[in-house]
Amino acid sequence: MSSESVVNVYPLAGYSFGVNEAKVYKDVSLCDKLDRIRANYTREGIRRSVEGILLVHEYECPHLLLLQKGNKIIKLPGGHLRPGENEIEGLKRKLTSNLSSNSGNYQPDWKIEECVGAWWRPNFETLMLPYRPPHNTKPKECKKIYVVHLPEKEYLACPKNMKILAVPLFELYNNIQAYGPELSSIPPQLSRYLLSRVLSKSEESAGQLFWTLVYPRHRISELSVYY
Repeated sequence: MSSESVVNVYPLAGYSFGVNEAKVYKDVSLCDKLDRIRANYTREGIRRSVEGILLVHEYECPHLLLLQKGNKIIKLPGGHLRPGENEIEGLKRKLTSNLSSNSGNYQPDWKIEECVGAWWRPNFETLMLPYRPPHNTKPKECKKIYVVHLPEKEYLACPKNMKILAVPLFELYNNIQAYGPELSSIPPQLSRYLLSRVLSKSEESAGQLFWTLVYPRHRISELSVYY
């Protein structure tokens, strides 16, 4: 297996978390978001979005870092690209906006891996599909998902009216009712990679371990950070 197929996953304890000023949401409701997509489509054409998969490990299981807005919206970090913006550079900008300190003294060096999936919005509706329907010649949005390689240690901060969650991959898998089709499809998308569990210094005597995407059904704490 080539080295490009390996994703190093570091302990959650190696990351520190903080808060930024509250973010003003552009949309109060999902209907507002769809109205904004419709208005922007008239001016700019198809909406292009990018999101990042960031992994850590806790309780010997890989976890996905997610952002929670309010009580219902849980999503990957990322967002809408500017017209003509490069996908990789745009994702770096969005990760910095979503997860970095506003102080400006330090900016993470985001390492973006290949795109592992794309979702298409055929119409001005909530439905998004993991493929572009052949009869749909004018999709309204294309969202691409990239793997992001986190360093061993990092400082992550989100707006104080949002939360950073760490959710185990087996909790996401096929759990459409709780997380929706996009997030629940991420574990199969990651099956092309070898997830390498990099141990902390206190665990180094046990050596480096690798996971397959089959996990024991033991108790897991879903949330790593609350604000």
